[in-house]
Amino acid sequence: MSTKILVTGGNSQLAKCLRDLECNFSDFKLNYTNKAELDITNLEQVAKYFNKNKFDWCINCAAYTNVEKAELEKTKAFNVNQLGVKNIAQACSDNNTKLIHISTDFVFDGLASIAYTEKDKSNPLNVYGLSKLKGEKELQSILNQHFIIRTSWLYSEYGSNFLKTMLKLAETKDTINVVSDQIGAPTYAKDLVSAIFSIITKDSREYGIYNYSNEGKTSWYNFAQTIFEINKSSVNVIPVTSLNYPTLAERPKFSVLDKSKFKNTFNSTIPRWEYSLKTAIQNIYG
Repeated sequence: MSTKILVTGGNSQLAKCLRDLECNFSDFKLNYTNKAELDITNLEQVAKYFNKNKFDWCINCAAYTNVEKAELEKTKAFNVNQLGVKNIAQACSDNNTKLIHISTDFVFDGLASIAYTEKDKSNPLNVYGLSKLKGEKELQSILNQHFIIRTSWLYSEYGSNFLKTMLKLAETKDTINVVSDQIGAPTYAKDLVSAIFSIITKDSREYGIYNYSNEGKTSWYNFAQTIFEINKSSVNVIPVTSLNYPTLAERPKFSVLDKSKFKNTFNSTIPRWEYSLKTAIQNIYG
């Protein structure tokens, strides 16, 4: 019997990567919904949809992810990232559906000097991070059968992300400025998809919060340099500090995630970020 999986946020880059890789799992039947088909901020609509379809798992890819605009659209960010998650969690609880929810490194303030574990204190610096943290807490208070996956610097062949932006800039710019004093770990969305599918394949009951990103750490500046090196683009990348690149939303200076819990629980090996970046660029250019 196939495993029925609901994917919310069906137009997101993560959902598109799920579509690419689902063919490797013949026992999985994935159903993708976008906002027009399922508005997660509408509890009645969510309840009806779950009651009608009876899913084994839900992967919540729906999120308000524009960190800058969230500072100006606080209500919208909290509606999606807190209320929407609360509604999904309630529907999962009512229908015995296990939930995999995607969260973020931005729940941390970046004041640490070593990689964050799942037990470290959260203290978001911006509206986006706070809305995601409140979503986590809503979920934890309602549903036991959950996996919260905190990830960082997500990119892929799809959507709007740092990799795609750099490749586009390389077509028209000789020189670009990139922040050098924010340290984290890029995450290739298809590696995250593999991690998600491993949880479902094992039908795991090891519920809770897990960190997941690619191995290693880097700055946005070095991330950009590496993109151009792999792509053989002759772009001059100039390092600048966060003070020289002011933004509406304050960002953590250090948000490297410790993945030990995920690796030990699921007996998993995670690729280094440089290796996965090469794969993504090869996929973009065929």
